Amino acid sequence: MEVPGTTGELGIGDLARLTGVSVRTIRFYCDEGILAARRSGGGHRRFGEDAVERLGLVRRLRGLGLGLPAITAVLTGERSVAEAVAVERAALDVELAALSWRRASLRAVEEAGPADRAARLDLLAAVQDSRAAHEALVSFWHRLTLSPLPVEVFSTFVEMCVPDPPVDPTPAKVVAYAELVTLVGNRSLTRQLMARARVNQKLISDEGALLTGVGEACALAEPLVLAGHPPAPGPALDCFVEIHAAVRGERDSPTFRRELLTDTAVDRDPRLNRYWQLVREVTGEPATAGTIHSWLLDALQHSVDSP
Repeated sequence: MEVPGTTGELGIGDLARLTGVSVRTIRFYCDEGILAARRSGGGHRRFGEDAVERLGLVRRLRGLGLGLPAITAVLTGERSVAEAVAVERAALDVELAALSWRRASLRAVEEAGPADRAARLDLLAAVQDSRAAHEALVSFWHRLTLSPLPVEVFSTFVEMCVPDPPVDPTPAKVVAYAELVTLVGNRSLTRQLMARARVNQKLISDEGALLTGVGEACALAEPLVLAGHPPAPGPALDCFVEIHAAVRGERDSPTFRRELLTDTAVDRDPRLNRYWQLVREVTGEPATAGTIHSWLLDALQHSVDSP
């Protein structure tokens, strides 16, 4: 008969007493391959002395909420403790963001008046999953980009047009984001924008150059917008018109400016203006790319209207 402790090994009861882990849980860990044990002549599990340290690590990692696959990866050396904890923390961040979004949505419904509550519920149905809502906005702008673009240009374009869902949103921001998703689902607006995109596909030689040039014009106009200057002709508008003319094989002229104003009429649609207003509400930015672009279009209108 083996006497516990005389062989440098531990019985399952000894291991349970030393670690505070129940015998039943130790058996489970053995069955899952987390703990190694040999069988004695009598068929009892015997553990090496390193089992105490190994089981202690398992217990601490379980206490942090790590699942058995992650713990197994640590024990086998596939991942370090730091790596496993980082993965768990990232997953928890996603979960907390989802809970924060849900909490803000519930508050938005709660704060709505009785007459508006049903409409608020319908609106928020569009953003039950904030990541899916974001993807819907990205997909909208992607569909409108008919010509191939360099990856970095399209990524920059999307960053300007599509706000990330706020990590810790207020009810007002969740409602604003929901309205954004509803706007891009408007079939009439989408048809108009798609029609313009098809025309531009034939007229514009390099849409990537156009987006880059418009970005430069917006950068020139941004200080004016932030300072509250009314839309007016100037260097920013000249830059804006020149890039549009260049990609169309045209030159800046009063006639071209009138044509450009007609071509960009859909960009001044009240629904798009509302879109950019909502982007500003979500991001908190004093001026979004869309509002600056709208300022340039209004400046173009003044330029055309000027004698």
